[in-house]
Amino acid sequence: MNSSVIPRRMHKRGLYLGVLPEMAAARDSSTPLTLDHDLDVLPKAERRLTVGELAGHVDDLARRLRAAGVRLGDRVVIYKAPNFDLWILGSAVARAGAVPVMLSHHLDAETMAVLLARLDRPYLLADADRLDGLAGVPLADLTRQVITVTGSRPGTVSLADLAGSPPIQPAFQGLDEPAMITHTSGTTGAPKLVVHTPRTMRLRLRPQLVLLGMLWNRGSVAIHCPFGHSRTFAAMSLCLLKSMPVLAVNNSDPDHAAQFFARYQPWLIEALPNSFLAWEELTSDPRQPFASVKYFSSTFDAIHPRTISRLLESSRRRMPMFYQIYGQSEVGPAIGRPYFRRSARRMDGRCVGYPMLGGPRVRVVSQDGARPSKATPGYIEVRWKALLHTYLGEEGKHAAGLRDGWWRMGDVGYRTRFGCLHMLDREVDVIPGVDSTLEIEDLVMDRLPELNEMVVVPGPRSEPVPVICTTQDQPLDPDRWRNAVADLPQLADPIQIPLADLPRTATLKVQRIKLSRRLREQMEQMEQQA
Repeated sequence: MNSSVIPRRMHKRGLYLGVLPEMAAARDSSTPLTLDHDLDVLPKAERRLTVGELAGHVDDLARRLRAAGVRLGDRVVIYKAPNFDLWILGSAVARAGAVPVMLSHHLDAETMAVLLARLDRPYLLADADRLDGLAGVPLADLTRQVITVTGSRPGTVSLADLAGSPPIQPAFQGLDEPAMITHTSGTTGAPKLVVHTPRTMRLRLRPQLVLLGMLWNRGSVAIHCPFGHSRTFAAMSLCLLKSMPVLAVNNSDPDHAAQFFARYQPWLIEALPNSFLAWEELTSDPRQPFASVKYFSSTFDAIHPRTISRLLESSRRRMPMFYQIYGQSEVGPAIGRPYFRRSARRMDGRCVGYPMLGGPRVRVVSQDGARPSKATPGYIEVRWKALLHTYLGEEGKHAAGLRDGWWRMGDVGYRTRFGCLHMLDREVDVIPGVDSTLEIEDLVMDRLPELNEMVVVPGPRSEPVPVICTTQDQPLDPDRWRNAVADLPQLADPIQIPLADLPRTATLKVQRIKLSRRLREQMEQMEQQA
């Protein structure tokens, strides 16, 4: 298929995932894509691909999906083990004219049953392990057809058996019709299904295209984000549009990451904040895995200033930069700020930056009539044409988040007289008497390098309880703790737990509400036993 069949008006105003690899291959088919893992759905594929080969794989899988019965406008849930073939399958579904629904492998059977019901009998594309986990879910009632990624099962269609299916012409949605569905992190309850359109996905690229236009001598881009997340689709779109080599990183183990980065020497790394946190130990690694990195970038969640400073110090580049983006699935990138070696040492972690060029308008609305400040933070809201289309099956929640076209982010903060946005906390995480739990966490993490995570949550009496995790789960010295928090008398005694016991979302955010509930239940049990 020749990409010229895409109407020029649609191509300029909308992002069509199914033909993007082919369009990139038409410009430069030799641009490399390097994986640190094998692909489940394409077991014979090499770990070193070209964009031309990638486009061929997307076309091949789109043919198989069409042969399985998938048609224009159908919804196809992709629910499998995390690796780069999530992105490939999502693009193939889009090429077949259907709507990819990217659901994290972290979602349990109960949550999956709820989301499948909202989707009104979609196709389900899953692997064996996920299907085993859904054994108690009535898939025959909730789905139109189950398609297996690998192997075959009675009553299902095997994608592998459909290899060699006849050619198809890609199909396109309208600019404002659903083109992809992802889900929220679920930090405050059951995930919501976020509907994206070709227009909103294209508009969200604009601020980042402006940033890329300011950068010289581009190199390879390492991406370590959930491969089914809308952020990864945006990052891959930018790389394909600009013909930048991609390093797709699935394994976050520090030793593995050190070997991979030392070998392939990325120019830019985009990763989850908690992955960067886990990689702090690599900043003194003799392999110097970050020596080649000119730019670091992160979004999804707050990141500690200590982490940013250490990463920048480990780069051997002249004037390396860490670019922090504040946004969410419903909004895309909204606020951003660069940090350099000198500024990172004295950065305020609550200052998330300024509205991005080409991005949304931002405002902070008073909660009680007082001017928003650190002592009286207001609601953070954004407005632009790239907002989510809706929450599928929960349109009332979507409407409730809008106020005269302004979308409430769910965070509280204020703006300085210079216009910098300070994000203090999620609305649901605010603790009476505490200006910002995130600020406290930044301060203590900086003072105690042996901490590799700290989360302040409300205890049984709404007191701020610090939950701490240490390097290799070593016991924390009580005297060092008391000295570090001497100026924070509002904190309760710390509770130390293994890092692995922190409840997290698919993007590694700590589920603070779940953690607080768990602590309360444990404390209540202890009181009853006493």
